[in-house]
Amino acid sequence: MIEFLNESILWWHWIIFGIILLILDMTLATFFILGLGAAAVIVGVVDLLVMTTFTQELSIWMMLAILIIAGWFKWFRQKPLTQSGQSNYRLDTLGTVTETIEPHSRGKVTFDTPVLGNTTWHATSKIALEANTRVQIVQINGQLIEVEPHHTTV
Repeated sequence: MIEFLNESILWWHWIIFGIILLILDMTLATFFILGLGAAAVIVGVVDLLVMTTFTQELSIWMMLAILIIAGWFKWFRQKPLTQSGQSNYRLDTLGTVTETIEPHSRGKVTFDTPVLGNTTWHATSKIALEANTRVQIVQINGQLIEVEPHHTTV
């Protein structure tokens, strides 16, 4: 069986196989098949330049595919441009208490800049905060924001 594959799988088979995989990836937009297709094209070029056996070609293809796919996820995948939606998003944002906050109970705070789309939020604090007190965000817990007094340094 291996002898048959060594004789019948030529360099251009790998290139056509790679191009088919690349076209398939363009239609599916998975970027996973992209690595398989690119590796197949590279194996076709290597087989054109250096005579290799089918077993060697298959080994090279698998190693290249793993390297390309791992490299894609490590270096090229899109990283978030903002921290929006992250647990530390908008920490230290300043606001003003609009409804008195008693320790461990809810009040309301209006922030200078929108936090997750809103400027007014229900907030809690570990200490009592009167209306018009300047505060900053300490933690965001779902739809509830924990604040503390903002201390300005002069």
